[in-house]
Amino acid sequence: MKKTTLTTVLLFFGLALFSGCASMHVWPDQERTADYKMVAIEQRIGGGLKAGALTPDQAQMFLTTLKGIRIDYAELRNQVVYQEKWDSLHHRLNMLGDEINRALDRTTIIETPMNMGRIAALQRIIDDGRISGRLPYTEQREFQARLDSIRRDSLRITDGNRPARYDESEDISRRLDSLARDLDRFR
Repeated sequence: MKKTTLTTVLLFFGLALFSGCASMHVWPDQERTADYKMVAIEQRIGGGLKAGALTPDQAQMFLTTLKGIRIDYAELRNQVVYQEKWDSLHHRLNMLGDEINRALDRTTIIETPMNMGRIAALQRIIDDGRISGRLPYTEQREFQARLDSIRRDSLRITDGNRPARYDESEDISRRLDSLARDLDRFR
């Protein structure tokens, strides 16, 4: 009887010790992930400021919030803490990232070139021609490849929420006009 009681008590303490060790320790992956998020946020703020999508006041506000998060990060770094503290820090970083994205989206919606709408319209025309059988297979593949190339170039030009230069936008528009004329032959 004493052996089973002793075994039960030792097993219970062993499980308690194991659960305590598993829930409180240094989290190097959490540190690394938080560090990457902070760098990405800082780059988005700089890119938004450079492109004119963020005002200097907005950028300063976001940088001040990030500075507060960095202070908390420095306190958690290389210390034995509970997972919940890292979760809270990551939640704050995600909220700041979402806030920055909303600020960038508000300005880029206004600056979005009309070319993206034209690309979507031409995609519908190609899809309709494919479904209805009006477009022969070889032309269908050629038109789709041309549109994909235009879309890829347009996204590359506006990558990082930077507004397209006039000559870049003009080139995309010219290529869309050419594709639209070629598609009109099969309507």
